[in-house]
Amino acid sequence: MALEAAPAGTRLHGVGEEAVPVRQIAEAIGQHLKLPVNSVPHERTAEHFGWLAPFLSLDAPASSALTQKRLGWRPVRPGLIADLDAGHYFNGQTSAY
Repeated sequence: MALEAAPAGTRLHGVGEEAVPVRQIAEAIGQHLKLPVNSVPHERTAEHFGWLAPFLSLDAPASSALTQKRLGWRPVRPGLIADLDAGHYFNGQTSAY
């Protein structure tokens, strides 16, 4: 749909929800893996996360509002946390989709 309907150079976001905090993602993963989740002070993120730190510290929420308007598209799959909570990432089984 995006390739056929969007003008060249258009930025599209295929996200169903906006601004899911990294902490919430970590908590969902930690819960399923039975691992503790702890906060890391900002001044220690580079030391703790290494090369991944710059990405985790970005405040770059995505919105699909314009994509939905331009393409008449609506997300139908579960959101990120609901998808993680379904458990299929942690039990060795593939997704139902």
